[in-house]
Amino acid sequence: MRKAYYLFNPGRLSRKDNTLKFTPVDEDGNEAQPKYIPIESVSDLYVFGSLDANSALYNFMGKQHVTVHFFDYYEHYTGSFYPKEYLLAGKMLVNQVNHYQHKQKRMVIACKLIDGAAFNMLKNLRYYNNRDKDLTQQIDAIERYHSQILEARTPEELMGIEGNIRHVYYQAFDSILNDFEMGTRTRQPPLNEVNTLISFGNMMCYALCLSQLYHTQLNPTISYLHEPGARRYSLALDLAEIFKPILVDRTIFRVLNKREIQASDFSVELNRCVLKESGKKVFIRAWEERLNETIQHRVLKKHVSYKHLVKLECYKLSKHILDMEEYKPFKIWW
Repeated sequence: MRKAYYLFNPGRLSRKDNTLKFTPVDEDGNEAQPKYIPIESVSDLYVFGSLDANSALYNFMGKQHVTVHFFDYYEHYTGSFYPKEYLLAGKMLVNQVNHYQHKQKRMVIACKLIDGAAFNMLKNLRYYNNRDKDLTQQIDAIERYHSQILEARTPEELMGIEGNIRHVYYQAFDSILNDFEMGTRTRQPPLNEVNTLISFGNMMCYALCLSQLYHTQLNPTISYLHEPGARRYSLALDLAEIFKPILVDRTIFRVLNKREIQASDFSVELNRCVLKESGKKVFIRAWEERLNETIQHRVLKKHVSYKHLVKLECYKLSKHILDMEEYKPFKIWW
């Protein structure tokens, strides 16, 4: 089974027969013992350190359908190596564009995406509300905004409702977290530890959705909630809205409340807070455990991982776009 690999150290990545060879390099240019990764075991590479590679390597990874995601020192997602799509289908592309251009069809999908995201956020709040965290005020406010979703007439109105929901949702974090305070949501740059983890986790979720989209017939640049734009895969942003409460936020609550990540894992610099490498490794370990965790799917009647749920979401959206089956966003049922 293929899995994701994470490269934190700077180094050189090259092809050795049918294997990836990673040679760590320190600040003085000294090479450490190389590590070998069988290409057939790799689904994605996440690169957090400086990486030297050549076009021959990327040609090799492209033929093996391996996506590579790059992050800078400040945990910003900077881009992906996205291999040539191998599941292209003209009918899917035509229908996908048609659902975007047709205002009513686009709004149907956009409303369902926000509905799923809001439902999963409420599920998180109710979970902690039942565990001696008084979140009644936030739950009531989100329920009111949730009821306005079907009244929206444009994607811009929907994004406004989504913004209000998230604003209230993030207000609950200070009650859920034991030793850290979030305060106001800050981005680019995040100003404290909780905001740093949210930004980092959201980018990991975006990259995950992009990787799963690659293995479907959907075009990742044609979206319905977020406006399609140049140089971004906006459909991954759409899907990430549903899974951020389940994957990102639950992981954050775990690593902070169980003190797996502590204040010493952050570096507070001028006008920004940065997650150290030690913190990144702990978060990603918890992230991978979450993705590999399985649940009993009540429709498929078998155990599936959270990671596979993202791909199933792509399939459901594909069927809707092809007018085969109405799309129903994933909602936590337990």
